[in-house]
Amino acid sequence: MKLGEKQVLTVVKIVDFGVYLGNDEERVLLPKKQVPEGIEVGDPIEVFLYKDSSDRMIATTREPKLTLGKLAVLEVIDVGRVGAFLDWGLEKDLLLPYKEQTERVEKGDRCLVGLYIDKSERLCATMKIYPMLRTDSPYKKDDMVTGTVYGMNREYGVYVAVDDQFSAMIPKREVYGRMQNGQQIEARVTAVKADGKLDLSVRGKIPQQMDKDARLLLERMKERGGSLPFTDKASPEQIRQEFDMSKAAFKRAVGRLLKENKIEIGETQIRLLSTPDQTEKSDG
Repeated sequence: MKLGEKQVLTVVKIVDFGVYLGNDEERVLLPKKQVPEGIEVGDPIEVFLYKDSSDRMIATTREPKLTLGKLAVLEVIDVGRVGAFLDWGLEKDLLLPYKEQTERVEKGDRCLVGLYIDKSERLCATMKIYPMLRTDSPYKKDDMVTGTVYGMNREYGVYVAVDDQFSAMIPKREVYGRMQNGQQIEARVTAVKADGKLDLSVRGKIPQQMDKDARLLLERMKERGGSLPFTDKASPEQIRQEFDMSKAAFKRAVGRLLKENKIEIGETQIRLLSTPDQTEKSDG
C-alpha cells in the first residue's frame, strides 16, 4: 500500500462502517459514505491513501488535487501554530509546515507545492519544489508557454514552473511588473539551456513588442496633453518606473514613432505631432 498515491485495491471485508481493502497482511478502511453501491468482496476499487486526523491510514475515492511526485497550485484556507493548511480536495486539509515555506503564506494565498512524507510518516506539502521540477520539456525557442511563479531572487530573476512541472526562469533583465508566488503567467521561451532548463520572457519578440510599446507611448502622451516631460536620454530607472520597459525598448519605440513622423524630440520633452485626425477634431 502506497501512501500519497492512487492505486487499485481489492475489497477483502465488508463491515457496517465501510469496507476493508488490501490483502491478508495489510488492510485499510474505505469509509461507508464513499463505498460504491453493490460492492462485493473481491471487487477492485481505485483509491487514494492518506492519514486521517488520528494518524491512521485511510482510503478515499475522492480525487486529490495533489499526489506524490506531482505539483499543484493549492489555496491556503487557514494558518495555524505549525504552518498553513491547504485545500487539496480531501476531508482533512494538507499541512504546509513553516519550515517548508519559501515565504510566509496567508489565508487566501495560492502557492505551488509538492507532496512529501515527513519523518512521522504523514503527508505534508512543501514550497521547496526546485528539485521536483523536470528538465525534459518539449519546448523550443520562441514557443509560448504558461507557468506558475514559485520564487523570486533579486539577483537572478523569477523562478517559474512551466506547465507546473518544467524548470524555467525569467532572468532579471526580462522581469517587468510585479510578480508574486502562485501567479499564473504566459511567456515566450528565449532559450533552452544545455541542462534543459528554460529561459523565459514576458515580453514579445522585438518587432511585435516594438509596435505594442509605441502604442503605449502614444497613449501616455495623449493622457498627458500631448507630451512627455523627458526625452530618450532619460535614465533607465525613470523609464522603467514610467513605462515598465527597458531603456533599449523605450528607444526602439521612440525610433518607430519618429520614423512614422508621429512625434518630435525637443531638448527636455517628447511632443506628439498633430495628425490629420487631430486637426479635423480641433477644427470641428
